[in-house]
Amino acid sequence: MSNIYSVKQVNAYIKNMFTQDFLLRNLCVSGEVSNCKYHTSGHIYFSLKDESGAIACVMFAGQRKGLAFSMKDGDKVVVEGSVDVYQRDGRYQLYARKITLEGAGLLYERFLALKAELEEMGMFDAGYKQPIPRFIRTLGVVTAPTGAAVQDIRNIAHRRNPYVQVILYPALVQGDGAKESIVKGIQALEALGVDVMIVGRGGGSIEDLWAFNEEEVARAVFNCSVPVISAVGHETDTTIIDYVADLRAPTPSAAAELAVYDYRALQESLLGYEQILRDKMGNRLELMWERIKRYQMRLRYLSPQSQIREKRQYLADTQERLRLGMRRQTEQARNSLDLYIERLKGLSPLDKLKQGFSYGMDKDGRTLVSIAQVKRGDMVTLQVSDGAVHAQVAEVDLVDWGQISG
Repeated sequence: MSNIYSVKQVNAYIKNMFTQDFLLRNLCVSGEVSNCKYHTSGHIYFSLKDESGAIACVMFAGQRKGLAFSMKDGDKVVVEGSVDVYQRDGRYQLYARKITLEGAGLLYERFLALKAELEEMGMFDAGYKQPIPRFIRTLGVVTAPTGAAVQDIRNIAHRRNPYVQVILYPALVQGDGAKESIVKGIQALEALGVDVMIVGRGGGSIEDLWAFNEEEVARAVFNCSVPVISAVGHETDTTIIDYVADLRAPTPSAAAELAVYDYRALQESLLGYEQILRDKMGNRLELMWERIKRYQMRLRYLSPQSQIREKRQYLADTQERLRLGMRRQTEQARNSLDLYIERLKGLSPLDKLKQGFSYGMDKDGRTLVSIAQVKRGDMVTLQVSDGAVHAQVAEVDLVDWGQISG
């Protein structure tokens, strides 16, 4: 009896066979879109069909950057991806990584090949990029003479700076002879000596934009001595000259914004700088004026005239202090003298005599201080306040004044 396998095992085996097939891991399938559904999760479910059959397809939300257009039923597309088995249901489907409209696929392959070749040659290297001048006088534009692109560039350039001269080279931007016309335009404006150049056109399909993917145009941009801004299509469009140009703008309008400085903004900026400068100068002058005032005050203080005036004032103050001091000293001396006079008055012999006191002298004129100096019969003289009394000693009595006072 043959081996029995589960559904899971069979599906896993089939999935493994798909996984090992290198062709199924990376292939491009063309067909018509049908049953196209955009899921709320961001995934896209659809089928590719042709006259012989159909295949289920899915593009997960994480791969949506590989879809540059809004896909719908009936579109002829080329889907790049891998075929794998959804193991749970046992059915295979094409997992899309990139979807392009049919007809653009081969052109895209040419685009990738030329891009790789020029990149290998170093034409995309940042070292070759020229800086875009900030202030320009002439702006060269290589684009179609009619259409929204040239009008947008003119309007924006005039609005930002009416003094910038816009020189248009009317070139073919698609169809036969477009690449030759674009190359001639670049060379003509370079010879004219414009300050910066915009090369581009409005949006379109990859076929419409193909002239800007030609190697001749890329080399003309690379060899141009004038800084070149590429402005081809919309923001999502990418061409070879975007890699070669000195600067890529997402749209022609954005290119004009990048190329022409805003004159009004510059004026406002200059006015702002002027005001800042005036304020700083005013603050500086005010600071210097205050410093001058301080120097003036210091000079007044240190000047000879000020010194003399100050010394005179000091001398006058000193003289006044000296006068007041002398007056105080004189008054103090006078008060002391009066005190001494009063004291002397209390000690004056005349005042004592006037109070009834007298003093005696012996015959030799010596002051009598003891009875031992005289005896009975000696002549003595008594001095009173208004004269002298001459007397003879009749008796001499010894008196103990200590006992009397006691």
